[in-house]
Amino acid sequence: MNKLSLSLLGLCSLLTLSSACTSNEYSVSEVSSGIYYHQGVHEEPSEANIGAIANVGFIIGERCVAVIDTGGSYLEGTLLKQAIRTKTDLPICYVINTHVHPDHIFGNAAFKEDKPIFVGHEKLPAAIAAREGFFAKTFKQTLGNAYAGTEFISPTLTASLGKAITLDLGNRKLTLTAYSTSHTDHDLTVFDNKTKTLWTGDLLFMGRIPVMDGSINGWIKTMTEMQTLELNFLVPGHGEASSDKWQQGLAKQLHYFTILRDEIRIIIEDLGTIDQASKQVGILEQNSWELFQHYHRRNVTASFVQLEWE
Repeated sequence: MNKLSLSLLGLCSLLTLSSACTSNEYSVSEVSSGIYYHQGVHEEPSEANIGAIANVGFIIGERCVAVIDTGGSYLEGTLLKQAIRTKTDLPICYVINTHVHPDHIFGNAAFKEDKPIFVGHEKLPAAIAAREGFFAKTFKQTLGNAYAGTEFISPTLTASLGKAITLDLGNRKLTLTAYSTSHTDHDLTVFDNKTKTLWTGDLLFMGRIPVMDGSINGWIKTMTEMQTLELNFLVPGHGEASSDKWQQGLAKQLHYFTILRDEIRIIIEDLGTIDQASKQVGILEQNSWELFQHYHRRNVTASFVQLEWE
């Protein structure tokens, strides 16, 4: 047993409530040929779930492997790496982060010894630098022992607006596209040309309420454009990967934010307040999303601040 395994075993022994603390229980599903993902749970991050609340995964080429998001803790990143090794011995050449949120980047350090190229949006390094202090303080408390080993690693290869980049894994090319401000100001998607599979990051939430950290108008525009995509499979940032359900999920998410925008505009036109909006806007959506009570009010207040200056 190597040092990494011993360290993982010791950490897992401290996390007896975790349902993901063995490679057997940390399962991955094959979306399409050579593409695997672990589906995160619809919960708030905690020591018990080791922060494994987002979808993470990997794509296997003939030459090497690309990891797409690494999870909500160093421990989850380690479990993801072990899952990769049950499928292939090929080197891990790229670690791609779709955006800055902790449930997507906190597992990065688990892959450092593989010496991959870390990849992201051109604005991701600034986003990491701006949030590192807050994230470290908050998630040391939130994740407890599961936070151990977490590091903040910025990309050295970046995609910029209007200039998609292509990564070749060996007879498998990935197209990485950077977006203008939507869910965040640095969203990145990954498209596998071989199988026409798209990884959206948090541009799409399935089941769990979406969380806005960017622009409501920008996200609505991006979602509208995504409705025209011709895909065989889609892996959202949260929720089930599918060949067809994603279209309904995208329409549902677009409907949610359109309701927020339209109802907030009415309140603003009537000289209403942000407090009024937070209590009224989108309330009929409360039975449509998991974790609605955790994030809906935040979505409304953030959107109100943006829309009152239109």
